[in-house]
Amino acid sequence: MTTRLVLASASPARLAVLRSAGVEPLVRVSAVDEDAIIDSLGPGAGPEETVIRLAEAKAHSVANDIVPDLDGVCWAGAADVLDCVVIGCDSMLRIGGALQGKPLSAEVARERWKSMMGTTGELLTGHCVVRIRDGAVVDEATGCSTTRVHFGTPSEQDLEAYLATGEPLEVAGAFTLDGRGGWFIDRIEGDPSSVIGIGRPLVRQLLGKVGVTVATLWR
Repeated sequence: MTTRLVLASASPARLAVLRSAGVEPLVRVSAVDEDAIIDSLGPGAGPEETVIRLAEAKAHSVANDIVPDLDGVCWAGAADVLDCVVIGCDSMLRIGGALQGKPLSAEVARERWKSMMGTTGELLTGHCVVRIRDGAVVDEATGCSTTRVHFGTPSEQDLEAYLATGEPLEVAGAFTLDGRGGWFIDRIEGDPSSVIGIGRPLVRQLLGKVGVTVATLWR
């Protein structure tokens, strides 16, 4: 039986990364209160721990929905996930010693960009892979990838036009690499796919830890 990948995310960017790599995942959006999880970790939690715990919560939220469905009420595509891996991810930008998630408003995004221009930050993406076999969770693996991002200096006109698109409001760090925001990134050091939201090299390693090879996911 072919192993199916279930993406625990509504992110179109993550979906595009997987599709470009030969994988057509099932998409199941997690119902996770990110702020509550961060609060529960306390002030002593490090950046990597924070993004990994968020990724774990998302992956397990979806996995916990899948397993009861297989045992009782079925949903469309349930037959495809008797043998599957659920992948949850979470990205945050560390800059100036602080972690930044989604700005959610143009005002916050504007202030962040004004402080980021011409500086360097680290985009951290936590990953959690949950293995389901025969309708039961049997294994999991977690990890974090970190990529250094060197920000350019957009003109005021370009920045305002970028904010007006709405693109930076719903993404970690108020920028994208694969969208309009890529015009304002001078260079990166690390994995581009991780900056987009799901790091293929790290996912390959985590899949190996739960006994899945990349080729078995290709559709």
